[in-house]
This record gives sequence, structure tokens and C-alpha cells, in this order.
Amino acid sequence: MISYLEGKLVSKEPGIAIMDVNGVGYEVRISLNTYSTIKDLDKSKLHTHLHIKEDAHTLYGFSDPKEKKRFLDLISISGVGPATGLMILSSLSPEELQNAILNNDVRTIQSVKGIGGKTAERVILELKDKMRKEEIPGMEAKLYSETGNTLRNEALSALITLGISRNAAEKSVVSILKTHGADISLEELIKLALKSA
Repeated sequence: MISYLEGKLVSKEPGIAIMDVNGVGYEVRISLNTYSTIKDLDKSKLHTHLHIKEDAHTLYGFSDPKEKKRFLDLISISGVGPATGLMILSSLSPEELQNAILNNDVRTIQSVKGIGGKTAERVILELKDKMRKEEIPGMEAKLYSETGNTLRNEALSALITLGISRNAAEKSVVSILKTHGADISLEELIKLALKSA
């Protein structure tokens, strides 16, 4: 099992980072929260989980070990796979997720793309006791402002990586940019698009 990677960030975009560790390039799936943390860094340490299926070995990485723990909590739930866990952690910070679970806030969890009412209720039911015993400090994301096509293209790329169809992603991104303008941060744009796509 690969517990963490530490090395040079060759490339990073919402959803994926390529990390060079002693000349070996690792493709790592990352959450939007982790992207916010590493986007301005040249080197980083990512706490990883290697998910093995018959047809793929996929690395998931997190800048904060607490976010990795939350991811592992989520994928331990029947019906919540790694892609769904990453989607939840791209839409909600670990603190927001914890608050939603502790407050039985099905609506907040259900606002994540692809999460239905039954899955949201299962997440709350299975993780509430764990959450009561833990405390997660807020993970603050720096604002990331860009304008025009770059912002739009990066958001589209991230949404498609997270499993949203190109058409749905484009409609959501265009609509949100019309409403909020180009001053919206990339992270916020993706979060809003995940809720509306």
C-alpha cells in the first residue's frame, strides 16, 4: 500500500495531479479541497489511498491526512465508491460534511452531484457516531481568481474528470459565469456546477 507520496508537482489541475517521486511520475486523483492547497506549490506531500479493481489501480491523494480519513470513512459505506467519495469531498469540505452529518442535514449531502436521498441518509447513519468522537478544524481554501476562457476551461476539465458529461458541464459553467461573473473562484465555480449539473 502507498501511504503517501512526496515530491515535485509536475502538473496539477482540479481532479488530477501528476507527482514526480525520484523520477517516477504518479497520477493521483485529488479533491477540489486538495487542489486549493497545492495549486501554487512546486513540491508537496500527498497522503494517498491506492484503490485496486480488476481493471485499474487508482491513487487518490489528499494534502491533509484528515481529509484522507474522511475519504476512507466515506468509501467504507456500501454504495459509496472512490469516485463518489471524491465528488463529496470536492463539493463539501471535511468540516461541512461533518456538520451536515452531525445535524442530520440530508439536503446538504444530497446537493452533491450523484447523491440521492437514500445514500445521503446512509452516510449520516453510518458516520454520525464516528463524527461525534472527532473534531475537524476548518480547511480554508485561498481564493483563486481568473478571468475568461481559462477559468471556464479549467472548470470544464475538472467537471469532466469528476464524471460529469461535457454538455451538462458546459451548460452549468456558462450559466454560473453569467450569474456570478469572472470574479468567481475556480473552486466555487466547480462546487456550484457540481450542484447544478
